[in-house]
Amino acid sequence: MLIDTRGLSCPQPVLMVYPHLSGADPIDVLVDNTTSQENVSRAAAKNGWKVEAREEGDGIVRLELRK
Repeated sequence: MLIDTRGLSCPQPVLMVYPHLSGADPIDVLVDNTTSQENVSRAAAKNGWKVEAREEGDGIVRLELRK
């Protein structure tokens, strides 16, 4: 699943991702600011997900969330 949160400020990215954290399917989240990256990563980690950040270019980061 891909969740695109580019252009959104917190807490919107976290609110978009949070409902999917109860599942086990991999989730990729696109963020374009440090605050969203940190908050989504923190929420995922608190729910037992492993988070890996990959630079996509132009200030975009893909957060790969895996159970």
